[in-house]
Amino acid sequence: MPFIFVVGNSRSGTTMMGRILNNHEKVHTFPELHFFEQLWSSNEKKKVLSNEEALKLAALLLNISREGYFAKKHPQDFSKEAMRIVSFISPAEITSLKIFSSVILSEAKRNGKEFPCDQTPQNVFYIHEILEAFPDSFFINMVRDPRDVLLSQKRKWKRRFLGGTHATWYETIRAWTNYHPITISKLWNAAIRSGKNVNDTRVISVQFEELLKDPDHTIERICNQIGISFSPELKEVPHVGSSSGMDKKDVKGINTDRVQSWERGGLNNTEIWFCQRACHAYMKQLGYESGKVSPNPLLVIFYYSIFPVKLGFAFLLNIHRMKNIVETMKKRMGR
Repeated sequence: MPFIFVVGNSRSGTTMMGRILNNHEKVHTFPELHFFEQLWSSNEKKKVLSNEEALKLAALLLNISREGYFAKKHPQDFSKEAMRIVSFISPAEITSLKIFSSVILSEAKRNGKEFPCDQTPQNVFYIHEILEAFPDSFFINMVRDPRDVLLSQKRKWKRRFLGGTHATWYETIRAWTNYHPITISKLWNAAIRSGKNVNDTRVISVQFEELLKDPDHTIERICNQIGISFSPELKEVPHVGSSSGMDKKDVKGINTDRVQSWERGGLNNTEIWFCQRACHAYMKQLGYESGKVSPNPLLVIFYYSIFPVKLGFAFLLNIHRMKNIVETMKKRMGR
């Protein structure tokens, strides 16, 4: 049974794509599970877990599946269900990957669906490992203009005030700290490079702009490649999750206003200059034209001067989200 992974740089339309697929009668989309990178690393591929470790991991994944990644964790409340799932696995086969697959299959079945879909963007850095572990998987790799990604990341801290239910004060501060035009641009490059490094028919590349401009054709292409039926009703997704406007849960459909949002303001010329300078090679390959902008010399000095400070604080605020710090840094910041 195939697993579906929606991946890409954060703020590239992965959540929208996950919601589109979740509208399908056979697909159950999870909230971001963050299993790979945060709960698993490649040096644990064949590590057999103790029964206690297996139960703890299964309960945590069930907790995230039911209540979301940012909700308060209380895995002890899912211990009985975790025990049931683990009981069907041979003790010699109890690995983290086996627990992950067993939980998402069980949860999909619980929701009356066949195909589990994990929409964690950061899985773009683990495509090789996931395909090796689950050869029947399909990846939808979302790509978006880096300037729109930059603008969305810049405004991400506002989610708490735009309807973000689980946007805690900590997450608000973390989102603000994470933003810097150099950091975001380098991460975009890393995500694009990771997706391009996999030449495989199981990896479907989708540009966000393509999805917004011609949703029927784009979604039908995805459905055909995965092997599921297409229906126009798949487009009926709520207008929530934007960093530019209030959530509108009662309004459904593809919001075309999000195409080239950066052109309508929100970024200064220096931020655009940093982004285009860092991302120009991949931008050219993907058809994103660089505009002519003149940076403010004083702002250039300012952004360079605060870069190490912001990077240091961002590292401290994100260190708990890395199972293997060295591996994470290599995948995200490596050339």
